Amino acid sequence: MNLMALIDARCGKARRILRTAPWPLTLLAMAGCAVGPRFTAPEPPKVDQYGPAPLPAKVGSASVPGGGVQRFQPGQAVPGQWWRAFGSPELDQRIAMALAHNPSVEAARASLRQAQATLQATRGARFPSADLAAGAGRYKQSVVTGGTGTPFTLYNASVNVSYTLDLFGGVRHGIELRQAQVDYQRWLLEGAALSLASNVATASFQEAALAEQIEATQQVVELLKEQAAIASKQFALGAKSEVDVLAVQSQLASAEAALAPQRLALAALRNQLAVLMGRMPSQIKLQGRGLEGFQLPADVPVSLPSELVRQRPDVRAAEAQLKAATAQVGLATSNLFPQITLGGSYGSSATETGNLFKEPTTTWSLGLNLLQPIFHGGSLRAQKRAAEAGLDGASATYRASVLNAFRDVSDTLNALQFDADALEAQSRAEAAASRSLKLVKADYHIGSASYLQLLDATRQWQLARMGYIQARAARLSDTAALYAALGGGWRQQEARRPQPGPSTAR
Repeated sequence: MNLMALIDARCGKARRILRTAPWPLTLLAMAGCAVGPRFTAPEPPKVDQYGPAPLPAKVGSASVPGGGVQRFQPGQAVPGQWWRAFGSPELDQRIAMALAHNPSVEAARASLRQAQATLQATRGARFPSADLAAGAGRYKQSVVTGGTGTPFTLYNASVNVSYTLDLFGGVRHGIELRQAQVDYQRWLLEGAALSLASNVATASFQEAALAEQIEATQQVVELLKEQAAIASKQFALGAKSEVDVLAVQSQLASAEAALAPQRLALAALRNQLAVLMGRMPSQIKLQGRGLEGFQLPADVPVSLPSELVRQRPDVRAAEAQLKAATAQVGLATSNLFPQITLGGSYGSSATETGNLFKEPTTTWSLGLNLLQPIFHGGSLRAQKRAAEAGLDGASATYRASVLNAFRDVSDTLNALQFDADALEAQSRAEAAASRSLKLVKADYHIGSASYLQLLDATRQWQLARMGYIQARAARLSDTAALYAALGGGWRQQEARRPQPGPSTAR
């Protein structure tokens, strides 16, 4: 087989040396070659905005109670602890506890440490391996075979050294594969932490909204109880019919029945928060203060589209998988080429330990072994084709993750715009329903409004109040979703995290 045909086309220097140089220099030159593709980070999409319409300068109105104006800051980086923008010490404490104790994050950290240790083990293949062997044995040789027939003890000791020349990049591709797996686990950890912080924030907003909705329902219950008492007195005096009494009692019972599922939802949400923070539901008591405990961030950073793919942990994880698939193709390709191992040993055998490594008890050896695959039933080339298919799949997965990232940001930006419009409309509806209820109550007391009108006004105010509370919570939740969609400021967190030191070969 022509050795020149086995060297990768990029190794032009090795080709020139091979023509004239002795074989040891040729092997050293070939050791700088590597077959298979080289990984190059994909270019970011060439787009200048997230959606079909340009990003508005601001959304919302300062005149809406519980709302406010949000100004988008294009090109600004998302802060590492983005949740502090909501101005809630309670939320800060919850997320800090979750990041420190959540089992899913702890599992991701352990997987990262495992991948790092595996990488260190793989790097050891770049260096020669040396082993010390020693032993002692009791022997008796037969006189028939030329022995003395006297038992004796034989001591031996040796040092064995071997080194596999990485002529075609098998070792380097293996290290690249393990490094890509470390990067993948790191981005999974970043993604798990980002998702956890977002889930805690969203659940906290919903907890506050549910607490306010329960309070609003209780206000309706107290109002209906008052109306039911008045209706009963008027019925006893003959001023109202039994139909009026039954109508208000029916609505009162419906309002009281609505409290049970609301309280159940709040209890379940608080249990969920406890688990997210790595605690048993019985180990922590959460006291939500309502939506007034949060402030809506006024200045919202929006990263440039060209930077998004470098900021999203899920996209970076997909890129790491693409890098691993590229290294796998290189590894499968290198398995088709020769493997040369240099080996040597130096040892001694003697009947007394004091004679070890003294002449004539010493032995040594030095050799070179060549392993060239010839026939493996087509398995090696099939493995290479499988690796190439895996690379195609990883490339498609990466493109899908980029598309999903841009969709997420576009969706959250649209949500913030529509949330502001919805909150303004719900605020007007709640104000109108509250004013209507006051007027109907006044008219009812002077006899110009019926019980049905009063009950309908009460129901309309309750629905408007519930919608207004949920609209406020939606603006907070979708703002947190935007921070998460933009990557959650992992760069600042990564800069603060200590990096692993240089590897040590053992």
